[in-house]
Amino acid sequence: MKVNIYYGGRGLLDDPTLYVLNKMEDVLKELRVTVERYNIYEHKHEISTLPHTFKDADGIILATTVEWLGIGGYMQQFLDACWLYGDKELMSSLYMQPIVMSTTYGEREGVLTLENAWQILGGQPCSGLCGYVEDLVNFEMNKEYTLIIEKKAENLYRSISQKIKVLPSSNQAIKQNVLRTQSMDLTPQESEQLSKYVSDDSYVKKQKEDIEELASMFKDILGKNAVDGEESYIKELEQHFVPQQDFAAEYLFVIDGEQKPLYLSVRNDKMTCYYGNEENYDVYIKLSTDVMNGIVNGRITFQRAFMTGEMTAKGNFKILRMLDTVFDFV
Repeated sequence: MKVNIYYGGRGLLDDPTLYVLNKMEDVLKELRVTVERYNIYEHKHEISTLPHTFKDADGIILATTVEWLGIGGYMQQFLDACWLYGDKELMSSLYMQPIVMSTTYGEREGVLTLENAWQILGGQPCSGLCGYVEDLVNFEMNKEYTLIIEKKAENLYRSISQKIKVLPSSNQAIKQNVLRTQSMDLTPQESEQLSKYVSDDSYVKKQKEDIEELASMFKDILGKNAVDGEESYIKELEQHFVPQQDFAAEYLFVIDGEQKPLYLSVRNDKMTCYYGNEENYDVYIKLSTDVMNGIVNGRITFQRAFMTGEMTAKGNFKILRMLDTVFDFV
């Protein structure tokens, strides 16, 4: 039999959880149980790979210390990794005993948190141990407390060896009906490989650099498209402009798909055309890119597009009719 211990505290010398774990290790080793401890703070850069150490374990102990609020960041990260990268089928057969000691308020809530998390993960929770320790020396010298700790270790051994069953929990129903991971359905092997990538700082850094490079590339492409869009139709209008003596007019074209309206000014033999918002115009015209493409390619005239309703306009209609004279696309 093998039991893995995952310690989520900070490793301080006066941490009462460490004393409890040492006592439990002694009892389990007397029962000929192989015990391996993982101090999560020593593996903080590869926490995402720790769930794969469950492979050869028959049971685990999740131990942490409440120092001010809750089970602490290391243990929470470890549980997150179990949910994201752990083998759920493997965890369903693992017995877990929570150990939470406190130097402040909240040890019972900590045990409850660990039990709930393990049940949602699909595992088998065992009766846990929690307590408040004000003075570590007095706690260690108390023989009754030591006896309680030893009995808890024996209970874990008994639960694993006898395969003691637990009643169904509503947490399982929540997992099946409500909780969903956002990640893809991966095999245990794929999850293990993904967790190794996530824990590899150089790999993550390279991925971030690649994403930034792609973002910069697409930004350049979009910027180029925006510049190209601001030149749309200007060249065609300039090439097909027919100067008119004693004629002046301003047109504002609102073309679907273009970010800005197209402003067109005609003064006798001069024509000015650019994209921008202008308030002074004689005719306001609204049309789609398909209709505008049809006009500049000579498939339809401005007048026909207006008469068929494909182009709408308001303003001076005499000046509107002059568009087919000023621009010869046929």
